[in-house]
Amino acid sequence: MQWWHAAKFGMFIHWGLYSTLERHEWVMENEGIPVSEYERLAPRFKPAPNAARAWARLAKSAGMKYMVMTTKHHEGFCNFDSKLTDYCAPRQGPGRDLVREYVEAARAEGLRFGFYYSLMDWHHPDGARCKTDEAARRRFVDYIHGQVKELMTNYGKVDILWYDVAWPLDARGWESVEMNTMVRKLQPDIIINNRSKIPEDFDTPEQRIEASVNRPWESCMTLNDSWGYHAADTNWKSPTTVIRNLITCARDGGNYLLNIGPKPDGSIPEESVRILTTVGECLSKNDAAIRESDHCQPRRGNYLSFTRKGNTLYAHVHYWPGETVVIGNLLNRVTSVKMFATNTPVKFKQDDFRVRLTGLPKKAPQLVTTFALECDGEPKQDHEGKRAVKPRAGIYKSG
Repeated sequence: MQWWHAAKFGMFIHWGLYSTLERHEWVMENEGIPVSEYERLAPRFKPAPNAARAWARLAKSAGMKYMVMTTKHHEGFCNFDSKLTDYCAPRQGPGRDLVREYVEAARAEGLRFGFYYSLMDWHHPDGARCKTDEAARRRFVDYIHGQVKELMTNYGKVDILWYDVAWPLDARGWESVEMNTMVRKLQPDIIINNRSKIPEDFDTPEQRIEASVNRPWESCMTLNDSWGYHAADTNWKSPTTVIRNLITCARDGGNYLLNIGPKPDGSIPEESVRILTTVGECLSKNDAAIRESDHCQPRRGNYLSFTRKGNTLYAHVHYWPGETVVIGNLLNRVTSVKMFATNTPVKFKQDDFRVRLTGLPKKAPQLVTTFALECDGEPKQDHEGKRAVKPRAGIYKSG
């Protein structure tokens, strides 16, 4: 897990037949499209060769250290070469193994990579009846285990296996222990998530940041409101929001897996490129203050968030207040302050209730500006405790 904890930031990629309809990755289910009708999308899915190279370059420039791509989503179409079905990229519209192109692209940029694989399958005839029919369950579980074995066998060393949606079976029905034992025999160094109904290596809060207690965790989120490409979804997160989310995950010891949904041809939506390019430019100046961080107790400010390394508190200002930045209710004595990106000393004043960084420019030096505060011990913040002892004076009269 060491590399994964150090990585902090990864790229999720949702891409499949649903991209051709441009209406979200759950379009088959949500619009009630019959299997026979949906299958006709497969010959139309004709992405440009090696589209994944642009994904990997963007991930690297954004400061991401690993990638996770959908090998099979709930629709059942396989982006990899499977001997267990003809409903796969090499024998349909693409005419080639899209997962292999992705693996080669990630390796070319020096990125770790993983495979997303949906256990749920809307296309397979036993995908629903396996719940109540033992013969169907046996056939379907053998199919799923067989495909997982293909993924673990045909692409060299794989870093992450990211299961999704175990409906309609439980861990016993999926034979998850046996499946993951097989996975670890084939890939001894692999990291497995918690969505095969057993805990395995890490938790996966979705569309929210929620730290697990005494467990590795990774928050997965979309850049807009859709995982797969949705042409009408323009509710994009700002670069500032992306960086704040990354800081929040790092502060509590977690990772941030941020999704892109490529277009049918494999190209990345222009807004995704703009956002992640801006994020990368900012992180290039402040990367170590986020990535090389320990669990951090200070967490509250009106316009800033925190990480720390040892006794150094990093204050990340995302809404610039002007010539003075104030941090309230620290319990430590601050010995020095510097602007992290430039190592420039910053003047400061401290009393019992606040630290004021003074003499700053009126306009923000960066999209997110980071200060390094050296403290006399591990940084701690106590708003409630300080509030209880703060002197009070007023114009109120008794009686």
